[in-house]
Amino acid sequence: MAQDFYAKHQQTLDKAIEVTRTREFWSPYPEMPSGKIYGENAASEGEAAFKARLNRPFELEMPGIEGEIGEEHSPYGFDLGIRYPRVDIDTLIPAMQSSLKAWRDAGPEQRAGVCAEILERLNRRSFEMGHAVMHTTGQAFMMAFQAGGTHAQDRGLEAVAYALEAQTRTASDARWVKPQGKRDPLEMDKHFRVIPRGLALMIGVSTFPTWNGYPGLFASLATGNPVIVKPHPHTVLPLAITVEVCQQVLREAGFDPWIVSMVVDTREAPVTKELALREEIGVIDFTGSSEFGEWLERNCHHAQVYTEKAGVNSIVIDSTDNLKGMVQNLAFSLSLYSGQMCTTPQDIFVPRDGIETDQGHLSFDEVASAIAEGVRKFLSDNDRATAVLGAIQAPVTADRIEESTSLGEVVLASEAREHPEFENARVRTPLILKVDSADEDTYGRELFGPIAMVIATDGTDDSIDRARRLAKSKGAITWGVYASDEVVLERMEAAALDAGVSLSVNLTGGVYVNQTAAFSDYHATGANPAANACLCDSAFVANRFRVVETRRHAA
Repeated sequence: MAQDFYAKHQQTLDKAIEVTRTREFWSPYPEMPSGKIYGENAASEGEAAFKARLNRPFELEMPGIEGEIGEEHSPYGFDLGIRYPRVDIDTLIPAMQSSLKAWRDAGPEQRAGVCAEILERLNRRSFEMGHAVMHTTGQAFMMAFQAGGTHAQDRGLEAVAYALEAQTRTASDARWVKPQGKRDPLEMDKHFRVIPRGLALMIGVSTFPTWNGYPGLFASLATGNPVIVKPHPHTVLPLAITVEVCQQVLREAGFDPWIVSMVVDTREAPVTKELALREEIGVIDFTGSSEFGEWLERNCHHAQVYTEKAGVNSIVIDSTDNLKGMVQNLAFSLSLYSGQMCTTPQDIFVPRDGIETDQGHLSFDEVASAIAEGVRKFLSDNDRATAVLGAIQAPVTADRIEESTSLGEVVLASEAREHPEFENARVRTPLILKVDSADEDTYGRELFGPIAMVIATDGTDDSIDRARRLAKSKGAITWGVYASDEVVLERMEAAALDAGVSLSVNLTGGVYVNQTAAFSDYHATGANPAANACLCDSAFVANRFRVVETRRHAA
């Protein structure tokens, strides 16, 4: 007998819907990799489960399997050797379409229950997922456990909560009675049913396959759309584990497991465009380059397309009453995962005449040197440094660091570091440059990776204006500002509203500009070129389904 997962998880789903309104802190998935929480053997069992995946076939249940494929290499210096099913999409897609009706007819509550069960089981495997994310993306283990595991699960549940509320906010059945004066009233019985847009395609990114992927995956699944997961060819394992868990739960709930399927390709023989152009695809979720995101938006008019693309994130420094806290906060933000985050600051605008601080006036050069020295001190202990930096996911990113040294005056050179556990790991520290505001061609484009620029401007108003223009033309997901004057903060907030960018003000403690919390913080806004959607709001889920009405005269 199929299990009723909605009844099991109704309390969690109700709470999730509540906190999307209150925006308070809440998470059902503990972020600390503690044996007291996950079990005293969870860490060793998770690592063993990851190692057992290596150099073996990865089995999934999908129609159309006709071979094996796989080319993953850990940024920590070894081949994973995992072989995934190669699928004939002309066989897979019709099979998924034939399974759509049963999934559609299950209704919003039962679909939400299945999604919540999937997320609960993924949470139990967070240690395994942590190693899978670490050795495909290059994230250090703690970050991989949190961002790739528990925080991604939060984002997935957040999407389910929005989807469930959107689908059930009105009655599914209604008795419509219209008075007719002295005549008998008109009476109709009306029935409203949610239908999906079709199959959904979730295109994974190489750096955050789960954190960026789960919102779209679970939003589409919860609204009735069977999902094809198309991972980046170098970052397959985290999403393969996800699909495996999805299929297990779907089968237990009485559905075809291939309602969630995976199509793997290679860099040399990509299939993403072919998939995206299929008329059966009704929803597409994409995180990655602006070039490909814009291609999807231009060419896939048959589908609802959600994209998160490149942008240039800015920090405006006007003044500070906590120089030490500002420098330490920026040092962590610039170092975390070697800058390979869509929220990492790149451009730091500082008046060329300097700034006022609690330690006196600092010149532009002194501000740049203080930031560089903060990063140097923060990364001076190599064990701590590698635990924060992780590894560079792609060789092209490492090459970009070297190529960027000529773009400005080097304040802090990037260093290669030795990892204490993995001798072949690709580890680099941040590169920090000084440039002038006239060099907009240099700082006005995204330089993905641990590359930051301190930019001399004609003053704070000039800094704000340049950040605004960049966000409106190139996009931005995060902004930060440091100022002691409320008038300056008001100007910066007005610019953020105009440019459609989330703003962090005077961060000096344990919250950083490149971190966001599910259920409370919105990730991206959809209001500038960096993204056309927000993770997560009601607009992110509402266009994944339609409502069809049946009405008849009341008996």
